Amino acid sequence: MEKMKRWFSFIVVTVSLVATLTFAQTTDQVASRKVALESELKLVEQQIAAQTKLLQITQQQGASLKRDVDILNGQISRAKLVIKQHQLEIVRLGGDIKQKSGTITELTGKIATIKVSLAELLRKRRNAEENTIVELLFEKDTLANLFNEADSYQYLEDSIHQAFTEMRTTKANTESAKVVLEDKQQAEIDARQGIETEKRLIEKKEVEKKQLLSITKNKETNYKNVLTERQRKAAQIRVALFALRDTAAIPFGKALDYATKASQKTGVRPALILAILTQESNLGENQGSCILSSLETGDGVGKNTGTPFEKVMKAPRDTVPFQSITSRLGRDWKLTPVSCPPGARYVPNRGYGGAMGPSQFIPSTWELFKNRIGQLVGLTGDKVDPWNPEQAIMATALYLSDLGASSGRYTAEIAAACKYYGTGGASCSYGTQVLAKASNIQLNMIDPLQNN
Repeated sequence: MEKMKRWFSFIVVTVSLVATLTFAQTTDQVASRKVALESELKLVEQQIAAQTKLLQITQQQGASLKRDVDILNGQISRAKLVIKQHQLEIVRLGGDIKQKSGTITELTGKIATIKVSLAELLRKRRNAEENTIVELLFEKDTLANLFNEADSYQYLEDSIHQAFTEMRTTKANTESAKVVLEDKQQAEIDARQGIETEKRLIEKKEVEKKQLLSITKNKETNYKNVLTERQRKAAQIRVALFALRDTAAIPFGKALDYATKASQKTGVRPALILAILTQESNLGENQGSCILSSLETGDGVGKNTGTPFEKVMKAPRDTVPFQSITSRLGRDWKLTPVSCPPGARYVPNRGYGGAMGPSQFIPSTWELFKNRIGQLVGLTGDKVDPWNPEQAIMATALYLSDLGASSGRYTAEIAAACKYYGTGGASCSYGTQVLAKASNIQLNMIDPLQNN
């Protein structure tokens, strides 16, 4: 038993010592590089701030060819600095990821070692428990030896308890390290996506710069023509109809105003809000809308085709609040369109339709959000309308914020888009499509209006 005591103590001390020394070595190896990277990152961030301030000053100047070229140069320079910032972040994150992966490997090895020692301890305890007190009395020469054996058994129990405690602690540390690792990996994805976004911006600004620099003769006349064309395109963007699901389209300028206001309240960027609404509108065109025909069963028919659909809406979970919502808003539930389910016949795991308006909330979810939406738009919860464009856009922004999109990180936004659609998970084809739409809306619709 004394040999066993020494053996277990040696295992525990050795495992802890090796893990500590290895971790210390890993920390020392990356510490100096990390300090250098952080110093370089800080410098780049200062340069970005200075460039941003200079750009703002330039934009406040009166319209001129030189001013516009200076703005484009400033935007290109800032984008290049942002790319450098992301590149440095990727290098730093790469070091952090390597270190954290090493820590997880060490902890996993430690768990394996503790399992071996624990198995041996449990085997020894099982052997000890097989001997009865009477057998021990005959086996030992004196009662003193018997008490020594009992003391050894207690030590065995204490050692097992210690091993279990060590195991639980190490497992908890491992799970914590895995969470941090996942966050670092997502941040690396965000940085790489940020680089691609800035590259697209640079390409667009270089083209605009080339067009301006091509103006040589009759500069003022040609520049006025450029301004006129720019203003014409901006006007076209503002009045272009922005489609909304199950309600009338509105001018893009008004949709952007609503999304900007919602962004200020929730932190979700306008381009993402509008991209979600665009995606939902596209889905509505592809899948069509339905009209509920029975509150008891939730059955309905296609709005334009009359095709019967089983369980358009889940009854009574959504049919009861749907009747309440339409009634208090002065609508007829039998004439109010909602989303159709994926198929006409109901089968297990098919899911339901029944989502309302541009934001596509199902009735039971709308009732959960109505008071919060009302607070943001200055109405009571019972007055908010899922078919009202401004209130629907606010509802979309609020829900996206709850899903984590307010951080502005690419991985957070794509995960929020997937969850908004109901697929869950960190990525999905729907989320990828939404983020692509958001990029297009930002670059080709929002930026031209803001830079005009």
